[in-house]
This record gives sequence, structure tokens and C-alpha cells, in this order.
Amino acid sequence: MLSALWRYRGFVTSSVWREFSGRYRESVLGVLWSIAQPLALIVIFVALFHGLMRPALEGHEDNAFAFSIHVCIGVIAWTLFADMLARMSTVFIDRANLIKKSTFPRICLPAIVALSALLPFTIMLGLFLLFLVIIGQFPGIALLWLPPLVLLQLVFTLGLGVLLGTMNVFLRDIGQLLAVVLQFWFWLTPIVYTPSILPEGFRTWLRLNPLQPLIAAYQQLFLAHTAPNLLSLLPLAVLSLLLLWLAARFFLANAPTMADEL
Repeated sequence: MLSALWRYRGFVTSSVWREFSGRYRESVLGVLWSIAQPLALIVIFVALFHGLMRPALEGHEDNAFAFSIHVCIGVIAWTLFADMLARMSTVFIDRANLIKKSTFPRICLPAIVALSALLPFTIMLGLFLLFLVIIGQFPGIALLWLPPLVLLQLVFTLGLGVLLGTMNVFLRDIGQLLAVVLQFWFWLTPIVYTPSILPEGFRTWLRLNPLQPLIAAYQQLFLAHTAPNLLSLLPLAVLSLLLLWLAARFFLANAPTMADEL
């Protein structure tokens, strides 16, 4: 599959750029909206949690922007996950005409979705880092841990997304169910709150959320400026590789009959 992606890399990159630029083709500001939208999100969170509510974050009481950083990086990471997963769950159905009319490796489609989701994520993250520089909270050398965290998130989302996307071709309720699950999943992930406010019993169940240690690692990196707890990420890493293997097996087994079902 990797060799197929490399052979069709031109098709993948051109599709990513066409999809990205196509979102803003008819607008006056064009791709500037890709900056304005995430910038507005960061401004809203800072104004809400620093200017109005001013909640203190345990262990970071001396940092007036701590809760804003906690929420911002959590939302940025979640947006990448939710956007990528939702689009992957319908990628083969949405591209049904292309699959029926063209001959190309079907695995290119999840790759296009992943790279398309990474573009706005990179823009949003860049603006967030600029904000951290302005307020004097740039994580410094600890930022070197960011690429491994993003890679882990991508592997997990890619495995789950390809698995659900392939299943959705044969069972169309998958896409509808995922939209509901993602709403619950967001609130079961400590993004706009901290686990410490929850009852002990609920915190135990919260540990079953595979995204919980990943979001916590992002928050630790940008708040404490320290390396993430690698031991806490080990179960997610194992789960991600397992999902990727299962997704690849399931996709390859069903790819020949996929066009007939679309």
C-alpha cells in the first residue's frame, strides 16, 4: 500500500490542494478564511477563560492563561481527530463516482483525507504557537515531543477511520452512528474541564477513553513544558497499531467488491 501511495503521490497532493482551495474559491477573502477562523477560535477561548471567567488550573495557579491553554490545545487536537474520523467514515461513499470511473489505489482516498485534515490543523497550531510566544508561554525544546504525539494521533485515527469507512460501505448506519458517538466522545474527554473535578468513580471509567492520555499529553506539553508520560501512552500506541493492522486487512479483503456496493 505504501508503494501505491508513492506512485500516486501527485494525485494525492493535487487532490489535497484542490479540496483545500475549493472550500474558499467563491469567497472574497479566499484562503485567508483558513487563518481567520482558527484565530477567532483562539481569541474566543482566551477572552472567555482569561478575560471573563478566569478559572484557576490546579498546579498552574500562577499562570493566568493556564486554562485558556488547556482548552485551546485540547480543542485543536480534538478538531483534527473528529474532522479526520468523520470524513474517513464516509470517504468511499463520498467518492463513489470516482471509484467507479477511475482506476487508482483506493488507499489514496484515506491519505487525501488525512492530509486535508492536517492542513487546517497546522494553521491553527501555528497561530496557537504564536499566541504562546506573545504571552511568554512557548514550550521551548519540549516542543520536540509534538511530532510524535501528532503521529500517534494520526495512526490511531487512520486505523479507526479506514476500518469504519470500509464498514460504512456495506452498513450505511455506521456514518450516522459515528456523528452521535463523537458528540458524547467530546464531553467524555477532558478538554473543557479537568479530571480532578469529577467523582473518583467516574474518573476510573474515564481512563477507558483512548484519547484521554493523548489529550493529557498535549496539555502537559504546553502547560508544564515537559515530556509526556510515555507509559500512559503505551496502551494507545498498541491499540493504534492493532487498529491499523485490522483496518488494512479488512480493507484489502473488501476492496475488490467495494465498487459493487457503492
